[in-house]
Amino acid sequence: MTQHEYIFVTVSIVIGLAITRLLHVVGDLIRYRDQVKFHWSTTVWSLSIMTFILQLWWIGWGLREFDGWLFFHFLILIFASICIYGAAEMALPDPDDGHFDMLEHSQSLGRISAMSMLVYFLIGPYVNIFMFDNPVGLSIAVPAVGVLLMILVMSIPRWFQALSILFGIYSVVVLYLTA
Repeated sequence: MTQHEYIFVTVSIVIGLAITRLLHVVGDLIRYRDQVKFHWSTTVWSLSIMTFILQLWWIGWGLREFDGWLFFHFLILIFASICIYGAAEMALPDPDDGHFDMLEHSQSLGRISAMSMLVYFLIGPYVNIFMFDNPVGLSIAVPAVGVLLMILVMSIPRWFQALSILFGIYSVVVLYLTA
């Protein structure tokens, strides 16, 4: 087993838990569909989170040729995975807890999802610059857009609907740039 494989087993476990969490809540929302106040913007938000979960998993494969592994790199990737899990955990309301209004959730507790993504976007430049050896300007500019979006989501919750559309577009652009 290579060092990359060893490290990405742990990263994959956390990422897998994030996917499981999103899918579990989707199942609950379907079960409680008569009580759920559906909103498209929360759906767009959760699909964007799923995109970033899969994007993290995908860039992990790109690190298979990285040979300068340090314990710090492992910690960075685990912390990024934990941030993605936190975003997934808070992306959708949990009907098991009695939360049924998707938009209300997004404008209140769902902002914690944005906070997790904000930290994730702050980690991105380190991985891009020091592990992928990508250009500094692009490695900072692309995540900076994500940081700005997350700050807006957290500070102006009434804009959530418009910002979820921008976040969806942003997630597709990032996926295109990294795939």
